[in-house]
Amino acid sequence: MTEEMKPVGENDPMPFFCGSANACFTACCRDLNQVLTPYDILRMKNNLGIDSGTFLRRYTSRHFGPDSGLPVVSFKPDPATGHACPFVTESGCSVYQDRPGSCRMYPLARAISRSRETGIIREYFALIEEAHCRGFGKNTGQTVRQWLDSQDVDRHNHYNDQLIVLISMKNRMMPGKLEGRHADLFYTALYDLDTFKTQIFEQDLLKPIVLPGPVKDNIRAGDEALFKLGIQWVKYQIFGVEMTWS
Repeated sequence: MTEEMKPVGENDPMPFFCGSANACFTACCRDLNQVLTPYDILRMKNNLGIDSGTFLRRYTSRHFGPDSGLPVVSFKPDPATGHACPFVTESGCSVYQDRPGSCRMYPLARAISRSRETGIIREYFALIEEAHCRGFGKNTGQTVRQWLDSQDVDRHNHYNDQLIVLISMKNRMMPGKLEGRHADLFYTALYDLDTFKTQIFEQDLLKPIVLPGPVKDNIRAGDEALFKLGIQWVKYQIFGVEMTWS
């Protein structure tokens, strides 16, 4: 943790409030270098009513994580706007109900550790106190946990944690940069869900795999089930982990 970070527990007070009354309102939405998770993209592209491929081309750029060696997606930089989020307006976020998990978490940082024996995930939190933010020092009467609940962040963390587990597996089994077909497979199955769905139902991508009827129905009906299948597909194709259905 950096000097700007103050460790906090879930039951500690959360002396922070963000709103249009703050002089710094939307300042944290500018000068961005923001990495997006697959679940972030799922939520935002559905909010906008566009397919994942259109969202990725229009709003994002693709590169590789320096530590993970995996494809990473971030908002496309635009110097003309001061590198602002493409969805920030004078009145706030235009996709607020489906904003990214990192926006929901701010000004908290979250780290996790996962037991290899039990699979249990432990969370650790810290407050990020940045000079531009004027939201600190507010007596809201909320704890860290109550504030997190108010931001509806746990659903994002649930899906993002699956990606973190996948990154850990990759770093153990295949250190270095993931390139070529495997990199494209990872990107499509997790970030470009609509293309992944087309490959499944129109191009017989999973022909060697026998999908149970309920799984087929779920992935036809919802992107969250499709995302879970994408995680399994990446594990199977890249790391040789057998696909299972629960």
